[in-house]
Amino acid sequence: MPVPADDVFMDRALALAARAVALASPNPMVGAVLVREGRVVGEGFHTYDGVRHAEIVALEAAGDAAKGATAYVTLEPCCHTGRTGPCTQALIQAGVKRVVAAMADPNPAVAGRGFQQLRKAGINVRTQIREAEAQRLNEAFARWIVSRRPLVTLKSAITLDGHLVLPDVPGGGPRSKNFRWISSLKSRAEVQRMRHASDALLTGIGTVLLDDPLLTDRTGLPRRRKLLRVILDSKLRLPPKSRLVRSADGDVMVLTRAKADSPNARALRRAGVEVVRIPGRAPRPDLGATIAELGRREILSVLLEAGGTLNSAALAAGIVDKMRVFFAPVVAGSASTPEATERLRVMQYLRNITVKPFGPDFAVEGYFRDVYGTR
Repeated sequence: MPVPADDVFMDRALALAARAVALASPNPMVGAVLVREGRVVGEGFHTYDGVRHAEIVALEAAGDAAKGATAYVTLEPCCHTGRTGPCTQALIQAGVKRVVAAMADPNPAVAGRGFQQLRKAGINVRTQIREAEAQRLNEAFARWIVSRRPLVTLKSAITLDGHLVLPDVPGGGPRSKNFRWISSLKSRAEVQRMRHASDALLTGIGTVLLDDPLLTDRTGLPRRRKLLRVILDSKLRLPPKSRLVRSADGDVMVLTRAKADSPNARALRRAGVEVVRIPGRAPRPDLGATIAELGRREILSVLLEAGGTLNSAALAAGIVDKMRVFFAPVVAGSASTPEATERLRVMQYLRNITVKPFGPDFAVEGYFRDVYGTR
């Protein structure tokens, strides 16, 4: 039976789960709250390095007060043994009388079995409380755990008349004193937040040669592993003196079609860059194979920050799951606008579209693929 306070305590569990951004991958972000007689007696969230699942952290904090309590969890409790024992058994043994869960676990090893075990033990189970919020929190985990491929988000900033860069600006890229950003400070801060929430950032060699970017997470927030900076570089043109190479510390990877033992490849490796040969047809490594390689490395989420060439190729290849475009209230005034270099075979439509302001800009976000199969 629904309880009015369920939404309130689930909101708290979701807030706890969100504290694990960049700290839980390749595991899901999970929060748990134990409530007895209307009072929180224990709570916690999961981090990968902390090993213990959110339910266990909350149970340990509650101690004997867990008996007869209601457990609010953002994800179905696990019922199998992995790095830890099953959370279902821990909840049963602690004497929890009720479990309220936001969503079922997309992991095929669980997928409803956790709820079955709890109900079989006589525990009252209520599900789908704040489900949409919980699913959004773990959409990258859902994509990876089923397909072993990361969730790919294409991010772009454009003017109202379709420019990715402002024309007729002397002086070149963003390090120039004459450079003008398309997007606002608030939009750029949001992009940093997106980087922080991602396991890897993917771009093309054209962007690197033009802008000499660092492509780092500059939020200053803690993360378990460094943001992996991945460059598609078919001919290994990445300059050894570029800021990417000079800042490499096991977090820069170049995917190429060139020979992995070439002089350029050896020079990049000496500088701390990982060079991986990916098959493909000219002019770039195969994008499907690229995403598969990242998934093999337990990369759950990829932020694609590139120019029109790679963006259009990624869309044509069907590797993009989600798209977020920041529109600036700017008209560049040029007679021409950049065109995609690769045409889509079939028109693609975004679903579940949301629009959010960021200062003077607005961002449009939508999905090409439903990783849960329910939205």
